[in-house]
Amino acid sequence: MNNTKLTQDENLSIKVSYQLLPNDHQRLDLYFSLPVEMGIGPNTLAEEQYFHSSIESHSAYYSDQLHLPLVRSRFISQKKGEQSDYRLNLNLFSYQILIALDTDIKQTIKKRESESFYPQAIVLAEQISSLLKKLRRYTPPDKKLSPFFENADNYLSWQVEQSFLKLLSRGPKSSDFTTERNFLFALCRSESEYREANQYNSKTTLDDPNRITNKMRLLQRLIEYGVVLQQEVKSLNQNLKRMVSGAVTMVIMAFVMMLVLNARANFTEVTIALVATLGFIYGLREIFKDDITRVLWRSIQRGLPKWRNIYTNSVNKVRIATQTIWLEYIRDKDLPKQVDKLFQNRRHQNKQAAQLLHFRSDIKVNAKSFMPGYDEIQQRIFFNLTPFIRFLKKGEGRLYSLDGSKITKQAVERRYQINVVLMQTDKQHLQKMQRYKITLNRSTIVNIEAMKADDDD
Repeated sequence: MNNTKLTQDENLSIKVSYQLLPNDHQRLDLYFSLPVEMGIGPNTLAEEQYFHSSIESHSAYYSDQLHLPLVRSRFISQKKGEQSDYRLNLNLFSYQILIALDTDIKQTIKKRESESFYPQAIVLAEQISSLLKKLRRYTPPDKKLSPFFENADNYLSWQVEQSFLKLLSRGPKSSDFTTERNFLFALCRSESEYREANQYNSKTTLDDPNRITNKMRLLQRLIEYGVVLQQEVKSLNQNLKRMVSGAVTMVIMAFVMMLVLNARANFTEVTIALVATLGFIYGLREIFKDDITRVLWRSIQRGLPKWRNIYTNSVNKVRIATQTIWLEYIRDKDLPKQVDKLFQNRRHQNKQAAQLLHFRSDIKVNAKSFMPGYDEIQQRIFFNLTPFIRFLKKGEGRLYSLDGSKITKQAVERRYQINVVLMQTDKQHLQKMQRYKITLNRSTIVNIEAMKADDDD
């Protein structure tokens, strides 16, 4: 069973990633324990709203050798074969470089000490320079293939420069590592000069930050062609929901008609009293119809899947995988015993009242084999936690202390804690579970800690 990883993605988002083999089947369950003080519940954040605004699934061909992509140089150096083969192999190679760069840049930024930050940044710069040289060593002689190479080369060069400038801006500043900083600056300058020498971008585009950024986004999408699986989202149970709504309307209308006929029988002619009575009856219908439909529908759909993602190869449109998704608020008694045990393994003062949110993903791989050089696909699910913190208090607190006869105060930020239990089940029904403690404030995730089974926090 492949290990599932839960890591921080951006300031207020987390990422769950795992790999899938041909004909594989994996079930993933995430149980979020949200403190009541966050104000999150069915009345403030509907499941459908959170799914469409803050949950994103992403599937692509994958190699676990991030630093040396599995796609070998010969795949991008071939001079024979179809035009689509060259483009696809080039995209596979380029996309793997982007994944490696993004992963390593985020890991390096987390290092706050100069002694560990700069050596790792230098190693990363040397690795990415080697990969770019490998790419540029095989420039296609066919003019029909040149646009594919130039698009990939242009975007990779720009992304490398942007990534290392971001790394330097967020990294620790130290005069003891001036040589290392100059080395990284030189890499950024050389990539900028390289693009200028090859006339990849016009001066008008370079002078407008919006134009150059939008152009690079377009090039990124072109690189993902054939590598990132095309996704189609389908909402489930829509017909069942229509039937429930229709049944409730039918019952209420039958009841209303009975009241209307009784009212009409009691009045021999149209009077103000009759009009008022009919208005009152129809008003009751409008009040209760939506409430009854909502309560009944929540009860019926409990435990049912809500969405289905269909992943297809963007080149040949062959279905690769199917993902079924559940998302719902649950009660304490609905927790599996082993999950409840992990949640209970906390100190008494940390066991606060909480709202439980359950996310489940069942994914089945339909393909018997993948593209040459790739034995796996990687499934990544992103959860944006921004909706969870919108009701939290703003500002900072103050901590006062007595130093002799002098009172000192320190600014302290308000932090909140979300507990998450991740449970992975493979097609042999083997399970792995892990509890995570996510500490966050209103602007960022401060820490994500994987708790051991016997740990108290």
